[in-house]
Amino acid sequence: MTKNTYQEAGVDLDGAANIKEQIRISASKTLGPEVLTGVGSFGGMYNLSEYNEPILVSSTDNVGTKLRIASLMGVYNTVGEDVVNQSVNDIIVSGAKPLFFLDYIATSELVPQMIMAIIDGISRACKEAGCALIGGETAQLPNMFTKDTFDLSGFIVGVVEKKNILDTSKINPGDILLGLPSSGIHTNGYSLVRKVFSIDENSKILSEYFDDIKCKLGDALLEIHKPYYPLIKQSMPFVKGLAHITGGSFYKNVPRILPESLGARIDTKSWNPLPIFHFIKEYGGISDAEMYRVFNMGIGLIIICDPKDIGSIQSLLPDSNVIGKIVTHDESKSRMIID
Repeated sequence: MTKNTYQEAGVDLDGAANIKEQIRISASKTLGPEVLTGVGSFGGMYNLSEYNEPILVSSTDNVGTKLRIASLMGVYNTVGEDVVNQSVNDIIVSGAKPLFFLDYIATSELVPQMIMAIIDGISRACKEAGCALIGGETAQLPNMFTKDTFDLSGFIVGVVEKKNILDTSKINPGDILLGLPSSGIHTNGYSLVRKVFSIDENSKILSEYFDDIKCKLGDALLEIHKPYYPLIKQSMPFVKGLAHITGGSFYKNVPRILPESLGARIDTKSWNPLPIFHFIKEYGGISDAEMYRVFNMGIGLIIICDPKDIGSIQSLLPDSNVIGKIVTHDESKSRMIID
C-alpha cells in the first residue's frame, strides 16, 4: 500500500520551518520595545501606550504585475521594498506614522533564495520607515502558480493622534500643489509596460541596454517604489493634504482627497518626466492623455499647502516643485485639469 506524504503533494514542511526561522531572524532587526510578540506568534502585539487618542490607519496592497518582471530577471529584493514603501505611502496621506507591517508571499514551491531575497527587501524598507515587520505568511500552494511566478502582498497599520489627522476639508481654491519626484514607474502601469515591450513573448528585451534610458530596460523597470515617509514627516505641520500617485495616476488620486466643490489644475510643463516615461510613450505610441492617466510621470507624491507655506516646505524638501493649484470645480468639466 502506497503511503502518501505532504511533501509528495508538494508541500515541504521542514523547508518551510527553516525559512520561517530565517525570516524571524531578519524581521527581528526591525522590532522595537513596543512590539510584544512578533514573527512566530499566532498574532503580533504592539503597545500603543505613548498615544493619547490614537487613531489606527490601515492599508493593504499588492505589487501587481511588476512581479512578473522580477521573476523574469530573477531579482526579488526590490519588490520586497516596493510592497512596504507603497503601503507606507498610502497611510501617510492621513498623517499617520507607520507602526507595523505584515507580508503575504505565495508560491507553488519554496525556493529559499527567492523568499529570503524578498524578506531582506521587506526588512530593509521597514527599518528605513521605522516600521516593525511583525508577522506574515509564506504559503506553499502546489500547482496554483508556475515555478517562476509568485504573489506578494502587504498589510500595514499606522497611527495618528486624532487631533493630527489631515483635515482635507480645509483645502481651499488657490492652495498650491507641490510635487515630489518619483524614482521611476513605482508599482503601477506594468500591464501596459509589458504589452508595449512584448515582455511576455520576448523576455530577453529586459537585458537590452537602451540609450534613451542609459541602462538596461529591466533595471529601469525594477527601480524601487520611492518611500516618502522619511522625507515628509518633518513637513507635516505645513501640509493640508497629500495624494500618493498610484493606480489611476493624477486623475484618480488627487480628486479623492479634495472637497466635492474643488478640483485641481496641473501644469505638466513645470517638471521634466523621467526618461523611462518618454521611452515608453515613444516605443508604444501612447498618447499624452493615456500616459498621464496610467503613470505617475515622475511625480510620486503631491503635497497641498497654503501659498504662504511653500517656502517652509521647500526648505525641508528642496526637491519639491510647484506643479499646480486648487481651483473651484466646474460641474461641466473634469475635477482634474492637466495642461
